[in-house]
Amino acid sequence: MKALFDQRQASDRRDDPTANCIVGGVPRSDLVPYPFKILQLPNEVVILYEAVHSYRQIFTDGRALPKDPNPAWFGYSVGRWDGDSFVVETAGFNDNVWLDNAGRPATEALRVTERFNRKDFGRMELRITIDDPKAYTKPWDVTQSLALQPDTELLEYICNENNKYFELVPKRVEPRPRIP
Repeated sequence: MKALFDQRQASDRRDDPTANCIVGGVPRSDLVPYPFKILQLPNEVVILYEAVHSYRQIFTDGRALPKDPNPAWFGYSVGRWDGDSFVVETAGFNDNVWLDNAGRPATEALRVTERFNRKDFGRMELRITIDDPKAYTKPWDVTQSLALQPDTELLEYICNENNKYFELVPKRVEPRPRIP
């Protein structure tokens, strides 16, 4: 896994899935500097991410994680309340997920546990535990502080796959020769 991470760094992260308009997955989408909204429904929580216009379903109806889920960028998530913490367990990732913008790799064995703790009206703490025994020697945590952005709407996110933005810049056109 270190070799893969080093390769991503050496190539300036050219194989980054989000450069090809593919969702960032978890925990990456929680950590990038784009806002997201959390919608609580009777049997699920939905997170709408502004980045790459993506969403994720977290089932809260008591089901367990599936034994053999269809691998996906966001994996398969189930959530429950543990006191004041909303705990989300996610598994079933494909083996192309990047954990962060730096390109830290993960495998299909990845398991992510997120603990959302509201500190007060406008602040929340998100503690993320990464457990991927095929990629890392032991589980590790990341903590992210989140701030409420009242009266804010998610904006349209335009993704220009493979940096096609640069193709939109007009190219210099040589004048056509005059026909006598």
